[in-house]
Amino acid sequence: MARTIRPHGAADDDALIAEALERADRKEFTTEPPRTLQGQINYLLRKLGTARAVAAELGVTADSVNRYRRGARKNPPKAVADRIKDAVRSRWQPRVRQRARRRAAATSGVTVEFRAQFGYIAPVGTTDEMRLRLLTLHLPPEYATRLFDAQAGTTGENPNEVLAEAAQTLYFQTDSETGAARAHDLEVEITAIDYIAARY
Repeated sequence: MARTIRPHGAADDDALIAEALERADRKEFTTEPPRTLQGQINYLLRKLGTARAVAAELGVTADSVNRYRRGARKNPPKAVADRIKDAVRSRWQPRVRQRARRRAAATSGVTVEFRAQFGYIAPVGTTDEMRLRLLTLHLPPEYATRLFDAQAGTTGENPNEVLAEAAQTLYFQTDSETGAARAHDLEVEITAIDYIAARY
């Protein structure tokens, strides 16, 4: 097992992993979400119920939401426009997302490409030096399930820990060419992720 002590900045890593999974979800959409400002606001109103709730989600006033809905204001600041788009996409086609995740958890797994700073604990005579590595790992269904559950907060694990254990087991303790076990005593933790992408 990878160590369960949370390294400094692991919460940031967890957020990056969640964003990568969200982007992977979006690649599964069967139709595109609304593109116009009015269409986006009307969708959020249907989902959230009131202009006040939409305003709270977006960090604007209810009056602004109603002006966007009526078309009285068509060009919100870029930061607000980005929040509107993200709020819509995060709610779009939930059943499609669920099916994609269920498939990954049951059969297909998740492929993750990430660049991170790794820390090591190894027997005396081997290195514990921090190293930056770019890895592409195919997480089998077991790890995919644990990663989804950790990201959803339904278990005691964190996404950073699950990914670190997967890297430890599937990369550092397994020969990529032969599949043979190696480095049994090596323990790995991820101390900083600076890039990550995922696909189902």
